[in-house]
Amino acid sequence: MKFLIHFVEAVSSKKGRWVTLLIWIVLVGLLSAIFPNVNKMADNGAEDLPKTSMSVQAEKIAKEQFPNNSGTPLLIVWYRDGGLKDQDFQQVTKLYKHLKMNPLSEQNFIPPLGDIPSQALKTSASEDSTSLVTPIFMDEKASSDDLTDNLSSLKKYMESNLSRDIVDKEISESGLHVRFTGPVGIATDAVALFSKADITLLISTVLLVLILLIVLYRSPILAIVPLIGVGFAYGLTGPILGFLAKQGIITVDSQGISIMTVLLFGAGTDYCLFLVSKYREYLLEESDKFIALKKAVKHSGGAIFVSAITVVLSLSTLLLAHYGSFHRFAIPFSLVILIMGIAALTLLPALLAIFGRISFFPFIPRTEEIVKELEEKKGKKLRRPSKNMSKKFGSFVVKKPWTVIILSVVLLGGLAVFSPKVQYTQNLIESFPKDMPSREGFTIMGDHFSEGELAPMKVIVQSEGKDLPIKEKLSKLAFVESVSEPIKSSKDENYVSYNVILKGNPYSPESVESIPIVNKEVSGMLHDAGIKGKGHYWIGGETSKLYDTENTTNRDTKVIVPVVIAIIAALLLLYLRSIIATIYLIITVLLSYLSALGASWLLIHYGMDIPAISGLIPLYSFVFLVALGEDYNIFMISSIWKNRRTQQHRQAIANGVSETSSVITSAGLILAGTFAVLATLPIQVLLQFGIVTAIGVLLDTFIVRPLLVPAITTVLGRYAFWPGKLWRADKLEKEKIDSEI
Repeated sequence: MKFLIHFVEAVSSKKGRWVTLLIWIVLVGLLSAIFPNVNKMADNGAEDLPKTSMSVQAEKIAKEQFPNNSGTPLLIVWYRDGGLKDQDFQQVTKLYKHLKMNPLSEQNFIPPLGDIPSQALKTSASEDSTSLVTPIFMDEKASSDDLTDNLSSLKKYMESNLSRDIVDKEISESGLHVRFTGPVGIATDAVALFSKADITLLISTVLLVLILLIVLYRSPILAIVPLIGVGFAYGLTGPILGFLAKQGIITVDSQGISIMTVLLFGAGTDYCLFLVSKYREYLLEESDKFIALKKAVKHSGGAIFVSAITVVLSLSTLLLAHYGSFHRFAIPFSLVILIMGIAALTLLPALLAIFGRISFFPFIPRTEEIVKELEEKKGKKLRRPSKNMSKKFGSFVVKKPWTVIILSVVLLGGLAVFSPKVQYTQNLIESFPKDMPSREGFTIMGDHFSEGELAPMKVIVQSEGKDLPIKEKLSKLAFVESVSEPIKSSKDENYVSYNVILKGNPYSPESVESIPIVNKEVSGMLHDAGIKGKGHYWIGGETSKLYDTENTTNRDTKVIVPVVIAIIAALLLLYLRSIIATIYLIITVLLSYLSALGASWLLIHYGMDIPAISGLIPLYSFVFLVALGEDYNIFMISSIWKNRRTQQHRQAIANGVSETSSVITSAGLILAGTFAVLATLPIQVLLQFGIVTAIGVLLDTFIVRPLLVPAITTVLGRYAFWPGKLWRADKLEKEKIDSEI
């Protein structure tokens, strides 16, 4: 740690500051010129489930034994309230004639709908005659950009030759409506959503941080300085991740890039503020800005370093995940925090050394001697910045610790009670806005056709040539609408496939829960027929994928959560040298996390009328909130530990709280604000993640860090430091006093 402090002091010295700034400029410029930015390397089609999942294996077996070269379906939903007219069916025929003569660039196959009488199409319409679904099969290898271009071309043709605004007008309006859905429609909508989110998120986050910094510190220069540091970190991270993605070392998606941007600006600004606040404090005592900066680095450098390493290692645990979305987040998130931590300990001190006191203009912190000199020159009194505005708050905590503990635990515990009541869903399409074209098309299909037909369950059996009563047995299940006749493989007749149509929505939790029942039934039939061993049956389809997703994410949560706790415990123990402090710091952050989950459920479910939240949210929010929550604890508790070397126990705590109160409150507001920006996006998984994380940060900022943790430290007395040196020193002092008495 001493080496780190000396290094930071060197890069922010009179000569080192300019060299440091130049190195950062050259690095960012060089890497940006050589490597592609990470945004250009996003792969939104990457697989999430491991290859060992039954649904993935079923898909593989289906391609091998029941090859279908038609491609990936784009479903065109035709809808008219009151019933489709003859002219509407003629429009369908006209479109497919055009596609036969002028196929889309990625078009692989279309049914011959242009060659049959339009009247014959009526038999394929829904029972109420309001809806019709027709497919276009696209090349499975087509990129998301190519598919987007194809859909744009298709839309232009339909609006020019069929009906104006046929694709875009609201469903509530009269006339014929067309919506693109199915795998292609959903995939292109997802890409469009996240592409818009990237730009919106970056602009919104920068503006929010800038405004909050100006409001909180009332200095335009100081508002820009942290953003310069964050900007350089962003400029360095982007091409490094782009290079890693281009080489195939990592895979990145748009969702991960969006959250990474928020994390960088939120956590990065926090690290900057930790140093800035100490720099301002010492500028009130030291006339030499370099000496003041040296003291600030010495006081806060260790806490910034430990905080950054805590977050980096916590986020790195996502590498243990089997679910692709979790796993893909690990490297980008860890790397961006690592680079931001380096920037906060090198570039930021260099910038502060360059700007000096002018950073805080117009409320410039000066020593009493400098103020008096200026007053003599100007002949008037100057405003003296307050050294501390939070002493009363710190004193209150140490005077009534039990009151603080009881009230804090009651509030947090009351919110945490609702966390087990949270309902989860793995359905991707539910994360889309209700007016998203692919979701509207999907809703129309569900409302006017059998819901189970939207995504049939596929059961594949390696029968070893035996006749199995699969159709008869599965048809008797209460949740099954129908089972198709067995389809034998053209390559190996021992492989037989069945399409199972469910009665309910195949994406609903109830349908997902039916997978183990089907699994048990098929396994039992194979066992009764004397077919034993694994690899004789597979259950595929969207419902099976959701079931595998649920199991995989549950497994990841059970593995990653204890690892994160163990890593944070080890770092806290190493830094604080106190087992007791490590235990209660972790417990308070866990309580804060459960409270955030419960409070968010009250807002999301009862306030926003959302029936369930994404099953990915608990692990996402846990890793972020626990890691970032310990950031604030480390910064505040390190101040108490340092004070304790020269001050009485209660005084050290009161001063520690008051010294860090304003900066952590500011940092918490900024971090919560940046995550709250996610809640403005039209993607429910990001909206929900933003709400949970923002609430968690606010609870930690205003209750756990300033109230609960110092109150517990007060009550524990010298035992809070056990078995570290501070505990032993306090014990010896007590024994000395007792002996004198």
